[in-house]
Amino acid sequence: MPQLRILYQDQDLVAVDKPAGFHVHPPEDQTHRISKNTNTLALLRHQLGQYVYPIHRLDRATSGVVLFGLSGEFAGKIAKQFQERTIKKTYFALVRGWSASEGEVATDLEGQPALTSFKRIYQMEIPKALGKFSHSRYSLLEVSPQSGRLHQIRRHLRRLSHPIVGDSIYGDGAHNKSMREWLGKKYLFLKAQRIEFDHPVLGRRLVIASPWNSEWHFLFDQLGVCPWTMSQGLRLLEIEKTR
Repeated sequence: MPQLRILYQDQDLVAVDKPAGFHVHPPEDQTHRISKNTNTLALLRHQLGQYVYPIHRLDRATSGVVLFGLSGEFAGKIAKQFQERTIKKTYFALVRGWSASEGEVATDLEGQPALTSFKRIYQMEIPKALGKFSHSRYSLLEVSPQSGRLHQIRRHLRRLSHPIVGDSIYGDGAHNKSMREWLGKKYLFLKAQRIEFDHPVLGRRLVIASPWNSEWHFLFDQLGVCPWTMSQGLRLLEIEKTR
């Protein structure tokens, strides 16, 4: 069975780096079965040799930090922080076009309030023709969802006419095809890169981050972008445990 990268672990909590294409846990619809090899919950239970409790979820196509409790009681305490919105979640997304330098989207989803803020970290143009344009433009965004609706970031960025590259549901087919040919595979460029929260037992703030994977490094290499210097003071590759 695949081994998951553990980003942080103590007697109450474990954080893993979920790969793209993996489910956090089996679908609620029992008629839809998935392989144990893509079930993060089952893989982690096998890897640790103990029961673990999922605290939150990521879309199957999204990679990055996922938290699990080592007891139901502890998982409930962290889940409450998600409900109270005291947890800070930071994502990175590669989107079509040149976005505004910063902004927010406050559009209801499923009839419930949803808010997503973003700031542009980098913008790029590559000499690859798409449609009537001789070049293709992209922006790298740091995104902070203030709520947790289904596909919130993906849907909100599409509303701005900046869909995420590789998004087969809400994205731009031409740009997805171009990136797929360039990368050699399908890939959603949305990463749950960092999460910050109060540890109920240790009594301190934790910041846990996911390192960039091969697909992101390929993108950075091709575009000549260094994630260390994209924004002054932005520590994208460091895993912080205290602050």
